Amino acid sequence: MLREAAISCYLLLFKLFFTIFKIFPQQKKVTFVISFEENAIYLYRELRKQDPSLKLAFLCKSSVSGEFKNELKDTKIIPFETKNILNWFVSLFHLSTGRFVIVDNYFGFLAAVTFKKNVECIQIWHAAGALKTFGMQDRSIRYRSDSAKRRFQEVYDKFHKIVVGSDEMASIFREAFHVPSQRMLPTGFPRTDFFYDKEARDAVVTSFYENYPMLAGKKLILYAPTYRDGQLKNSEFHLDIKQMQQKLGSSYFLLIKLHPAVKTKTNYQELYPDFVGDFSSYKRINELLVVTDYLITDYSSLPFEYSLLKKPIIFFSYDLAEYREQRGLVKDYERIVPGPIVFNTDEMIELIEADSFDEQAIKEFSSRWNRYSNGQSAKKLVEYILNQINS
Repeated sequence: MLREAAISCYLLLFKLFFTIFKIFPQQKKVTFVISFEENAIYLYRELRKQDPSLKLAFLCKSSVSGEFKNELKDTKIIPFETKNILNWFVSLFHLSTGRFVIVDNYFGFLAAVTFKKNVECIQIWHAAGALKTFGMQDRSIRYRSDSAKRRFQEVYDKFHKIVVGSDEMASIFREAFHVPSQRMLPTGFPRTDFFYDKEARDAVVTSFYENYPMLAGKKLILYAPTYRDGQLKNSEFHLDIKQMQQKLGSSYFLLIKLHPAVKTKTNYQELYPDFVGDFSSYKRINELLVVTDYLITDYSSLPFEYSLLKKPIIFFSYDLAEYREQRGLVKDYERIVPGPIVFNTDEMIELIEADSFDEQAIKEFSSRWNRYSNGQSAKKLVEYILNQINS
């Protein structure tokens, strides 16, 4: 009750000042609100390429890396959702005076704003696909108040367009956000352009092994589990790393990449220095995917992008029934995933040692879920934006 009241007061204040700032003239400007950088960096580069004169403003959450900010030297970068009142007012100014607002996540402030008539808000999302439910399909939403549910829907209603990489993802967005098909924008996800750029991939591989020469020649296993409720300060997971090291030996190395929301660090790197590396602070996950030989995940969206590399994926879904009940999974999860589902470390080790995976299933999965993500996604989306601005 108190939490809802506090949120309502904040949104009322946001609405008041947003309305005041709308008095300022609209600019030929694109305002980004981002929590993940991999879509945004490709859009930034393409916007600068196609129209260097276009004004850009980036409202960035703390999860965005310094490397990203350094590349945007000619662009306004404002820390977003901080306690700095000046940054708050500057953010409001850019949100209320841009021609386009591009977001990559759920941002509650959208429930409070009414954009000018010609403004478009585009949701570029932070994942190329979905195995777990989200939005209005998230099973945990049943415990929220009616006012909270209305607020969520008010946010989703602000998305004039939603970028999709496939018809399957369009269907998921329609159900998750309760929005019509006309809002889907099938340009593909800009972040997937990286996988079609051999020069960029090769540069990442070279840089990685320059930084981690001790990993050269090893088979790299990336373990990247999704976030689970209550895990913010608990980084424990169910892999028996000691057993993996004993069975797989020195030819393999395990990269751990916890969800960005999990703030605690593991001590596995100290316990098994020759077998484990904690890469949770590594901002650009797609770069890790390029050097990875085996991806181990569960309900994460990583397989949708990793499948573009046509490499093995193992689904370590040890809590499948519990997760489906509490959080929710897409229909036919077991049928959709393009790799074996395992429930313990023994099964996982056997699969890695056998090194026998269904390559055709991975290819078909990638083709189905990355239909519009064909290496030109940033170009197509920027062309759409500029056509709207200049029309």
